[in-house]
Amino acid sequence: MREIILPRRMFLWSMAVIYLAAFVSLYMQIPGLYGNDGLLPARWQLRYSGKSLGEQLLSSPTLLWLGPRLGLDTHTAMELLCLIGAALSLAATLVEALRDSVVFFCLWALYLSMYQVGQVFLYFQWDNLLLETGFLCILVAPLTLIRGSRGVRAHDRVTFWLIRWLLFRLMFASGVVKLTSRCPTWWGLTALTYHYETQCIPTPLAWFALQLPVWWHKFSVVGTFIIEIAAPLLFFSPLRRLRLGAFYLQVLLQVLIILTGNYNFFNLLTLALCLSLLDDQHVHFWLRKADKISNNDSKLQSWLCYLLELAVWALMIFGSIVCFDLKLDTTKTSISSRTAFTFHQFNQFLKTVTIPSIWIGVLSLTWEMVTAMFRCACVSGFLKRFWGTLQWTVFAAATVAMFTISLVPFSYIEFDSHARLWPGVRQAYDMVDRYQLVNSYGLFRRMTGVSGRPEVVIEGSNDGVSWTEIEFMYKPGNLSAAPAVLTPHQPRLDWQMWFAALGDQTQAPWFTSLIYSLLQGKRDVIELIQTDVSQYPFYQQPPTYLRAHRYRYWFTEPKADGSYPKRWWRRVYDEEFYPKVHLGSTFLESMLNQHGLKDKSPPRRMPNTTVAQAVRWVRSQVRGVPTHILIWTLIASSVTLCLLQGLQNRNKHTERTPLTYMAAGNDHTDNVPDDSSDHCGKSDEQQAAKGEEEEKKEDGQDSEDEVEEGGGEEKEDTVDDEED
Repeated sequence: MREIILPRRMFLWSMAVIYLAAFVSLYMQIPGLYGNDGLLPARWQLRYSGKSLGEQLLSSPTLLWLGPRLGLDTHTAMELLCLIGAALSLAATLVEALRDSVVFFCLWALYLSMYQVGQVFLYFQWDNLLLETGFLCILVAPLTLIRGSRGVRAHDRVTFWLIRWLLFRLMFASGVVKLTSRCPTWWGLTALTYHYETQCIPTPLAWFALQLPVWWHKFSVVGTFIIEIAAPLLFFSPLRRLRLGAFYLQVLLQVLIILTGNYNFFNLLTLALCLSLLDDQHVHFWLRKADKISNNDSKLQSWLCYLLELAVWALMIFGSIVCFDLKLDTTKTSISSRTAFTFHQFNQFLKTVTIPSIWIGVLSLTWEMVTAMFRCACVSGFLKRFWGTLQWTVFAAATVAMFTISLVPFSYIEFDSHARLWPGVRQAYDMVDRYQLVNSYGLFRRMTGVSGRPEVVIEGSNDGVSWTEIEFMYKPGNLSAAPAVLTPHQPRLDWQMWFAALGDQTQAPWFTSLIYSLLQGKRDVIELIQTDVSQYPFYQQPPTYLRAHRYRYWFTEPKADGSYPKRWWRRVYDEEFYPKVHLGSTFLESMLNQHGLKDKSPPRRMPNTTVAQAVRWVRSQVRGVPTHILIWTLIASSVTLCLLQGLQNRNKHTERTPLTYMAAGNDHTDNVPDDSSDHCGKSDEQQAAKGEEEEKKEDGQDSEDEVEEGGGEEKEDTVDDEED
């Protein structure tokens, strides 16, 4: 059995980086979104009714309830929590010992605290995905701070399996909902002919992707269905190369999405989940290191595995040809495709495959639990065996519980399967629903903007006659401005502007708050539109009048001679989105009162505690810095420091004396490939060859934790290899 030590460590490092991006991105937007002068002040979500702290935490699990006890208002408390989260995640990125269960619990609790008061600006599927993945990190990460060890544990494969199950639920559901929604563009395989220009914030490469021929767009949709519906079933394959093939398919899809669209940290988070499909041997292949695992399979067994793998890939290709009627047109040098099955047939497929996929998950999890239990039983020494078995019991129970409650949101994709769930499972899910431990997913369910990308454009005027458009930093507006590249930052106001354009202004109450704030000239809100306020057309004096119109946007097309146009976009006027208003206008006042957006409480005094002053000082240092540049500066600095640490460790390894290195290498060969003291997983040939040497070892041999930490001098070679 191949180990997952390196993929697990890579995953935890990736999660620290993603948490860093998420906290910094949110921190920079808190004043304009949730501050005292923000669009939706967070203090409105915290009603202090005289209840005890425990009752408040149960009703709304957020650490912001502790703000008054620290002498902080809600705005300052939110900034403090985000700063703590960013500092913790940055430290975890740089120091491996801090990628710990306790640290990841703190990060999860901090982000959950933000989520509870985030309202519409934090209700995105990637926020739910980050919370669910972050909670799983608590189970996957070691207890370094308490136990003082980053050692390999028998139950690591069990808890890490939950990451793979989450990846399966995410991808499979995202593929299924595209067809269950009955969206004509997905069924007609034409979704990508609209997607590149109608997604929220496209990249410049999206313009070039849209120029590809229609047959390629349709073929790409077919590939998307294969990657999201068929390939996830290979995540639990006992054949390693099938899992690796599924891994590279998922990576291909996520990289293409990153290149053509700005989806903040979502795609990076999905790529981190994909690491659960890897093992140490494949990571060593990336690093061009020698394979430490000897393959003792017979030639017959190897050939049978190859034939079975070829059969699986051939079946997927054949199924794709049949289901989508793929035909090669040599005259036009293209591939024709169409959906060759009906909605009823697909629904029957879902009824057939949903429950079996759950049982596949049960069997896969059972296998991981049994093998982990077997490894616990093979540890030498009663106390070590007892401690390992106790750990296995606790974490296996937690894994089973998480898997069980995840069946509720997963089964949403098929009604009959959901109805067959045991009622006790649904009750358990309802009990923990407020903590976002498990969630349902389904990205790009329906394709919007089929008749043109709807875009709301706000205009301001001082005299009511001449109007000036207010341009946002990231969302499309100016026809000549190139699309932005800002991953992993998410400008949440720009995203909500995209959603608002899909309906009318009554479906976006926060839009009235935006208009009201701009009329008042609130700087915190203006910085959501333009970080450099000098680029805001009314930064010297707020506009007297504001209005909003809806336009239909399309990407421009290359000219007839093949040259590129000067503008990226073209547009036509659609309709009025928000009427002309001014401070005190009847319509504006009625909308503010209708949605409860007018704050009638007296102005609050700014807290003057030491903590509050420190928080305000940090804000003064980053004000005016573009958020995506700040995030990438922190990430680039962290990666550089991590690489320098790796090179330093590698130099220490190469500077050893030949005698010490030879002794360490000889001792290392006596251990099993996964660097643990578990020798029950060896083949019979290995046991026979090393039996005489094993008898000479003391009964109290090094524990698994000591092996990973380099508990003895002879183990240092293994540790250095892994750190490199």
